[in-house]
Amino acid sequence: MPALATFGETMVRLSPPAGERLETARNLAFRTAGAESNVAVAAARLGVESTWLSKLPDSPLGRRVTGDLRRHGVEPNVTRSADGRQGTYYLEFGGEPRGTDVIYDRERAAITTATVDDVDLEAIRDAEVFYTSGITPALSETLRETTAALLAEATAAGTRTAFDLNYRSKLWTPDEASACFEELLPDVDLLVTAERDARGVLGREGDDEAVARDLRRAFDIDVVVLTRGSDGALAVDATDTYRQPAYDADTLDPIGTGDAFVGAFLAGRLRGASVPRALNDAAATAAVKRTLSGDLAVVTPEEVEAVLDGAAADISR
Repeated sequence: MPALATFGETMVRLSPPAGERLETARNLAFRTAGAESNVAVAAARLGVESTWLSKLPDSPLGRRVTGDLRRHGVEPNVTRSADGRQGTYYLEFGGEPRGTDVIYDRERAAITTATVDDVDLEAIRDAEVFYTSGITPALSETLRETTAALLAEATAAGTRTAFDLNYRSKLWTPDEASACFEELLPDVDLLVTAERDARGVLGREGDDEAVARDLRRAFDIDVVVLTRGSDGALAVDATDTYRQPAYDADTLDPIGTGDAFVGAFLAGRLRGASVPRALNDAAATAAVKRTLSGDLAVVTPEEVEAVLDGAAADISR
């Protein structure tokens, strides 16, 4: 059975060439994208057997999603539905001052009606780690209930749980998200969150280490990882605090970088790596992802090691 099981929505991403507007573009790049499947792909590319659980329409677009994930080593485990549609999003790249714009088109997506009965619970019980993110419960009240039930099921089965807060202001307000997360976090063993969301959504105060330790203590979480953008990441566990700088990268497409970080961190931990080593792998994988178009971290272990070796060489000079 796969070591990592993830659950959530995957969309089709459509984007015009950089600098073009959706309203004038003649061509759109067609890709697969979703936080939980992105994490599964990153882990699979780094050698960890992974499965992605979801609900998809029985349609060509739904089959495109599962086909893309299989190509990158992830085994889709989905319920096919005659109702609901395939969610999509449009990404319009633009430089400053205009910036990049994301337009979601995911209303009535099949995933929004997914209940526990639509999920292969044995895949979660048999996995070493079950992962989902805060995007999933934000999509519908049904998914809020399903997410809570799946985390509880994993905990009861002895499967370690991992959760990325992944707050999205286009989906819900900070107060709505906070109320939901307060219910979910007691069943979480590993929490990943952007520092800004730990403060703005969960209301934590103090320096970064105090924020992480407060979250760990409040919800009895084994490991809390704070991501801090260009300032790197910080992790706390029962014994220590670990700081990880970000690696420099030529950024062609930043979307999915956080998921690449999480997938690599989980892969490292599943292979028995220490928290600081897993953080190092995660930061290197995130750097490689930034050089790639699309949401998926189509990386190789050799590329990640090259980043780590290069950093070691820089330190030695």
